[in-house]
Amino acid sequence: MELETLHFHLPHFLGRRSGGGGVWRSLSSGRFPVVSNFNARDVEPASDLSRRLGLPFSNLSLLVRALTHRSYVNEHSQAVEDNERLEFLGDAVLDFTVGAWVYNRFPEMPEGDLTKLRSALVRNEQLAKFARKLDLGRALRLGRGESSSGGQDRDNLLGSAFEALVGALYLDSGLSAVDAFVNPILEEVRESMLNEIHDPKSQLQEWAQSQKLGAPRYRVIGTSGPDHAVIFEMVVEIAGVVKGSGSGTSKSYAEHAAAQDALNNLGVL
Repeated sequence: MELETLHFHLPHFLGRRSGGGGVWRSLSSGRFPVVSNFNARDVEPASDLSRRLGLPFSNLSLLVRALTHRSYVNEHSQAVEDNERLEFLGDAVLDFTVGAWVYNRFPEMPEGDLTKLRSALVRNEQLAKFARKLDLGRALRLGRGESSSGGQDRDNLLGSAFEALVGALYLDSGLSAVDAFVNPILEEVRESMLNEIHDPKSQLQEWAQSQKLGAPRYRVIGTSGPDHAVIFEMVVEIAGVVKGSGSGTSKSYAEHAAAQDALNNLGVL
């Protein structure tokens, strides 16, 4: 059977798990053998996933349940429970874990930005990205219809499975194990998340969509300066009404300035 190498950037899990004698296995080398000849829906066993991610569950049935979609339970009478209750628990655990990480990681950040950053990190789309990075979809137990329609790569299933995995890990090994698993993943996306929550164009678009006004439209209204140092004058319109203006040495910078001006004028910030 051919093996390929999968790269991770999760640091070493240290210390013994509470209530058990197992020791967290090292992820610091960043290299793990992964079976590469799975067909379209050969499901990775929970025991293999546990070893691959360095999460040695003392109660493997919790991990199996975390990976079990309700469509699988509907088709397999021997499957006792799907992952929805673990998803519920994992959602709460993630809220706390991510909130604590954000609070401790950014001691000078105001409450409003802390809330935005936590929300950006725990939204389903972001959790699905985490799940893809871990190749969690390969281990999901799905019904035939869900599997044939590509459920293993669908955002809502992947995000929910990540939450269920966190819930199972919490029940099996406690909050410290969740911290050891989740915090390195958060650290990897820290810069991109900070950029996202401070991007005025994204914030303006979110506001406009929340008001059902459609997407903002940016329009160059003039330029100034020599050819080698052109300054672009930009306005941003929402529902056909100019809400802000700005200038910059590129269209992108001018759009950001106009979006920031619009946010200020609208009192969104």
